[in-house]
Amino acid sequence: MPADFFDDPRLLAPRRTERVELGGGAFLLRHPEPLQPYARCVGEWLEHWAATTPDALAMAEPDGSGSWQRLSWRELRRRVGAVGQALIDLQLPDGPVVVLSDNSLDHAVLMLAALHVGRPSCTVSSGYSRLAGPDFTRLHAILDALRPALVYAGDAQVYAPAVAQAATPALRVFSQGAESVPGARAFADLLATPETPAVAEALARLTPDTHAKYLLTSGSTGTPKVVINTHRMLCANQQMLLQTLPFLAREKPVLLDWLPWSHTFGSNHNLNMVLRHGGTLYIDDGRPLPALVGRTLANLKTVQPTVYFNVPRGYEMMLPALEADPDLAHRLLGRLRMLFYAGAGMPPATWQRLEALAAKVRDPAMGPLWMTTSWGSTETAPAVTFANWQLDRPGVIGLPMPGAQVKFVPAGGGKLELRIKGDNVTPGYRDNPEATAAAFDEDGFYRIGDAGRLRDEADPSQGIVFDGRVAEDFKLTSGTWVSVGTLRVKLVSALSPWVADAVITGHDRAELGALLFLSEAARALPAATLQGHLQAGLRALAAEGGGSSQVPARVRWLQGPPDAASGEITDKGYLNQRIALARRAADVEQLYAATPTDERTVQR
Repeated sequence: MPADFFDDPRLLAPRRTERVELGGGAFLLRHPEPLQPYARCVGEWLEHWAATTPDALAMAEPDGSGSWQRLSWRELRRRVGAVGQALIDLQLPDGPVVVLSDNSLDHAVLMLAALHVGRPSCTVSSGYSRLAGPDFTRLHAILDALRPALVYAGDAQVYAPAVAQAATPALRVFSQGAESVPGARAFADLLATPETPAVAEALARLTPDTHAKYLLTSGSTGTPKVVINTHRMLCANQQMLLQTLPFLAREKPVLLDWLPWSHTFGSNHNLNMVLRHGGTLYIDDGRPLPALVGRTLANLKTVQPTVYFNVPRGYEMMLPALEADPDLAHRLLGRLRMLFYAGAGMPPATWQRLEALAAKVRDPAMGPLWMTTSWGSTETAPAVTFANWQLDRPGVIGLPMPGAQVKFVPAGGGKLELRIKGDNVTPGYRDNPEATAAAFDEDGFYRIGDAGRLRDEADPSQGIVFDGRVAEDFKLTSGTWVSVGTLRVKLVSALSPWVADAVITGHDRAELGALLFLSEAARALPAATLQGHLQAGLRALAAEGGGSSQVPARVRWLQGPPDAASGEITDKGYLNQRIALARRAADVEQLYAATPTDERTVQR
């Protein structure tokens, strides 16, 4: 990164915040700069780039032969107009367009067409259709809640069984194999629809408060809810990001991105960043999974991103290959303006490995790698804070962007609960007034459920430190509070490179413990050798003097990786603590047994 990057306000906004005391230990952080005007609706971005840079590359996806199928902004707009007209001509009943399959060009076109003509869309995680088992109970419950007018998926052979017994009368549409499903339509038929002025008329009727998308909460703290996303939320959030990262308007972003559009990070943050700035999105068909990370690495051989987004688990899985292949590492890190990791904490060991690798492969003129993060949720479209300065280690989640306010409210265990207000915040949950009312406090601030603290009480501009989920934290029987989120990152770092993730245990017990998901390197070790490494890591952690709430008294390693099919891993690649504990109840009992029955339990 050029040395003046952080000092040039044309590229990166200066770090600024102001603190307002509210009494009773509560206070507010907000950016002193007001939010500038933003687009009326998402379709205005597409119209602009189709008119001003029609031949520039907008999106591409792997074609299965090592090349890319590409869409220019002109062709993307043409396809959106055709499908938008089809949605009008079909005279569908009220209800959203629901997408069941993964990111693709057809998926993008359908989603953008729905946005263009005022039909809300909802992308459902493909795991509900592909991994949920023979009865697809959870998917059918979601479809019952959404009441879709149209259900789309890429391949009928893969996805038709999931909706075959669903009660919904929605029209089925498939990109491949529609002829095998009675009553289904081929997506190619929608693409062939001639556009009429009705599409422009529908776009003109949209307001900032028109429902744009419905997104499902991850379910990490309960049954998924249907979150309303308006055009105001989506457009305001991109304006917040632009005022924080002005270089996006000067250097059109190029992304290679796998983050699923069923989640706000992939769709509202990353895809919308490309749409807002006329950049290019290469749809990555890889994932941070052992069988799929190789696809991401292969795609990097032909795509060199300018900004890159991933979750900590994704970086951890890519690092061995990047460290072994400097040319491949240069493809990823060589010209990056920004390497972004999601708001959940990145293990310090991963941070240090990325820094060391970047120092070897980046052009000296580019300067050190800028690793940064932000924080938000499905209900905030998504970014609330951003760390628009050079961090020296993970943990800080930034400061409120222009237009966002973050309230800190004292909570149990000495924690400060975070609450949010801004144009990017949802008006509520679809058909769920009780959940909507519970989600907001008396001042209209959204209760996100996270805790945070200032890195430096005397200097708020040093940023907010993520302090875990309020609902995940628990007390030991001694009455000592355990901060699950911060402890998990600390423990995984202390046990690196042998541990990939951890589930923290000890609720209503006398001792802190953890269930460990092993790295591939650890799985290859003899049990006795692995025990020695884990004991050494625990003792080193204890030597730091954290006390009973900071150092597990015992740990137990698990067989195999987290199970995505059962929800242990979210779409973002994060471990779902609540579900993992429920599924691994037998391992928890073994962890606390007076005499463990096998060698997988290690005591400090």
